[in-house]
Amino acid sequence: MVKVIDSHYLAITAIVTVGYQFIFFVITALFKFDQVTDFAGSTNFVILAVLTLLLKGTWHYRQIVLTVLVVVWGLRLGLFLLMRILQWGEDRRFDDMRENIGKLVVFWIFQAVWVWTVSLPVTFVNASNGGRLFQPADVIGWTMWVAGFLIEATADQQKLSFKKCPENKGKWCDVGVWKYSRHPNYFGEMLLWWDLYVASLPVLKGLEYLVIIGPVFLTLLLLFVSGIPLLEESADKKYGNLGAYRHYKKTTSPLILLPRGVYGYLPIWCKSVFLFEFPLYSRNLPQETTAWDRRNSKKSQRSID
Repeated sequence: MVKVIDSHYLAITAIVTVGYQFIFFVITALFKFDQVTDFAGSTNFVILAVLTLLLKGTWHYRQIVLTVLVVVWGLRLGLFLLMRILQWGEDRRFDDMRENIGKLVVFWIFQAVWVWTVSLPVTFVNASNGGRLFQPADVIGWTMWVAGFLIEATADQQKLSFKKCPENKGKWCDVGVWKYSRHPNYFGEMLLWWDLYVASLPVLKGLEYLVIIGPVFLTLLLLFVSGIPLLEESADKKYGNLGAYRHYKKTTSPLILLPRGVYGYLPIWCKSVFLFEFPLYSRNLPQETTAWDRRNSKKSQRSID
């Protein structure tokens, strides 16, 4: 009986997600108003968590806690991103999509898949009867969720304050937690969703453990698709010829928070294997010129003159 109920919940959350994202897709396509994109994604998580909690109506403490955590995260992030984009104007990610309906459709489909997939651990918890009594996984998951949430919220606020300061125009953010990671907000987000999965473990059994696909999907998305690679490419193109930026990139972890004095001295293989410093993140970094290159460039220029 539980399996049948679970399948119903999966179908319901899929339908609601597609419908909700379709509404915002229409707004974006018809009115070229793409400022609502991130708000649509974040609030969709809230809707699914609250909906599944209400539909089941079990009100087990584990269901309530996980739902509250998702609501807090979703509303905080959604409102923050909405206010930020309304201040900044157009979302540059859509510069090549506004007149290309095909690309726009693909983006919104991908966002719907992201929301539904990442929500799976909470969906399964809320679709269950609450699971076993209090478990260590509950404490670990909730505690680490708080850490991830605080890291993400702090990083977002520090970067926003940095960008608002006129003196920082044209600079990259390297204050606060950004001293220890080039993308601390993504680290916080990955951490809190992995912790929600940990907190769902007392409920799961058998094939249900496959809901780990949620945090795995989010991690792969941020590491290789629309997260870190895009931001690294943008920053490298802007600041790649600056020595200070190259030093910042060499000594600052791409994701996990680490002191620069530690990260900067680690061998390349260690950074790549354990700390996610993939060659992908530097493929747009201009090749560094040496003193020998500069001297030969000057000689060649004099010969031409």
